[in-house]
Amino acid sequence: MKKRIVSGIRPTGKLHLGNFLGALENWKKLQDEDAFFMIADWHALTTEYESHAQIRNYVFEAAIDILASGVSPEECTLFIQSDVKEHAELGLMLSMITPLAWLERNPTYKDQIEELKGKDLHTHGFLGYPVLQAADILLYKAEGVPVGEDQLAHLELTREIARRFNFLYGKLFPEPEALLTPVKKLPGLDGRKMSKSYDNCIYLSDSPEEVRKKIMGMMTDPARKRRYDKGNPDVCPVFYYDKIFNPAVVRQVDAGCRSAELGCVEDKQMLVEALLNFMKPIHDRRKQLENERAKITEILREGARRAGAVAQKTLAEAKEKVGLA
Repeated sequence: MKKRIVSGIRPTGKLHLGNFLGALENWKKLQDEDAFFMIADWHALTTEYESHAQIRNYVFEAAIDILASGVSPEECTLFIQSDVKEHAELGLMLSMITPLAWLERNPTYKDQIEELKGKDLHTHGFLGYPVLQAADILLYKAEGVPVGEDQLAHLELTREIARRFNFLYGKLFPEPEALLTPVKKLPGLDGRKMSKSYDNCIYLSDSPEEVRKKIMGMMTDPARKRRYDKGNPDVCPVFYYDKIFNPAVVRQVDAGCRSAELGCVEDKQMLVEALLNFMKPIHDRRKQLENERAKITEILREGARRAGAVAQKTLAEAKEKVGLA
């Protein structure tokens, strides 16, 4: 039997290589399961509530990037979160039983407030977003959730909420298992985690010229100031990219960097060609999809219909358990 899989991505801007490796590549591998993938626009509002005018465009751009990455609506269910109203209703129901202390101990809560210093995130929605995230997962009775290591705490909170609901009202929700992504995180152009808030991203929609310019300006080993300085590839973001996108040259680059026989510019030039080759199928599909707005709208509408049929049944069961039906 196929395993029920649920995952989502926030449309807070253009999707980047970190999104691809951390989510979309795994979605593509898992889509032949019973997979539900959402563009989580409610979650986008938790940090972008002041930029609401752009969210609709971000949703459409995210859909293009998801489809261009090889996710097929014929094999999985792709939809917009807010088009399935049961997400919000189950989220409200679960918030009634979730202790405040569980949310306050969320390890990424303070980290995100620090990372997004320019935004006022001291809101009910931001503190409570893990509850809505739990609703997203439990609404489909997911058995597996593809996540990175940094999201394991969120998934464990979902499991705790499921256990609490089942204890209070009777068994309804399975406790979903983590399906870890192969790449833990992708560094950005400056060596920090790739993030739109740091403006250090290579976007899936970047042209080959933009990709080349970004890679050639990428940070390397800060101790290697001159061509003949010996370097340490283990602290170089470019070498990290080599291991993912150009593994055939890893030994050569490792030895050449440590001996100063290979310069950073030469390494970057090899990486550019490998990365452009890797991204070419995405660029080609993206170019075609940009002119198919009506088709994409219909894909998302049909996905919401299929997701809604499952969500309505689960919500009715939850309301009966709680005593609201």
